[in-house]
Amino acid sequence: MIHVPEGLARSQAKCNGEAGRAFVAGLPALAEDFLGRWGLRLTGPSMHGVASLVLPVERASDGAPAALKMQILDDETEGEPAGLLAWAGNGSVRLLDHDPATGTMLLERLDEARPLTSLTDTREALAVVAGLLARLSAVPAPAGLRGLGDITAAMLDAVPGAAERLGAADAAVLRDCAAAVREVAGEPGDRLLHWDLHLGNVLAAQREPWLAIDPKPLAGDPGFELLPALMDRFDPDPAEVLWRFDLLAEVVGDRRRAVAWTLGRVLQNGLWDVEDGEPALAPEQVAVARILLAGRA
Repeated sequence: MIHVPEGLARSQAKCNGEAGRAFVAGLPALAEDFLGRWGLRLTGPSMHGVASLVLPVERASDGAPAALKMQILDDETEGEPAGLLAWAGNGSVRLLDHDPATGTMLLERLDEARPLTSLTDTREALAVVAGLLARLSAVPAPAGLRGLGDITAAMLDAVPGAAERLGAADAAVLRDCAAAVREVAGEPGDRLLHWDLHLGNVLAAQREPWLAIDPKPLAGDPGFELLPALMDRFDPDPAEVLWRFDLLAEVVGDRRRAVAWTLGRVLQNGLWDVEDGEPALAPEQVAVARILLAGRA
């Protein structure tokens, strides 16, 4: 029997309701289907994130290790195979096979026991992220991916209503972030973005020291990529925030645009918080926004 971890069941029920519960209920049969279809042998216990079940496997034909990943198809996940194919293993995990109908993927096996979070030196870890960011965002987005332009338009439309549900200080931050985004909204970019590049989504590998996993591909400006890494092991010291930001912004090339799009990422997260009924914006992200906004003044 394929074991579905309780943590995945809880997160799917919370995030996707009945659809999530149905997905979890169908996982054992789905996994058994693809183990047979792709000639795979299970080699270890189930692994999971918030949204996916990952099984360590090997191919019966040659004994090569791999990982079988299953997740709900939605706006964030449906572009993952196209993104991985476009990167072709250059800075990212390799895609070995996939099933468009279910979103099931067979991936290169990396070392899940050694995420980039295992590096104790935060600056060393962020330098790894910066190097991967440079490589990943150098690739043009393949046709058909969701685009930052459409996402931006929807965010800006949502700002007035969301601001009314916040206190004065947080509402001001939300509006200031939106104002910054409006300055660059007409040029949303065309690079292939990972969208969730942080220390936990980088694993050690054999063919390279570190490779990115679990992208939620998006076509857009690389400046929209920076916030997740800025928030890892967050240090509120403005000098540290700016050191991190400048390290990451340097590899995307245009600091002014990187500031605006990072504020756009704070805006996106803030709008989600309001939608989820939170009474205030996340304090750490507000701190980042204020530091970057102060530099624009």
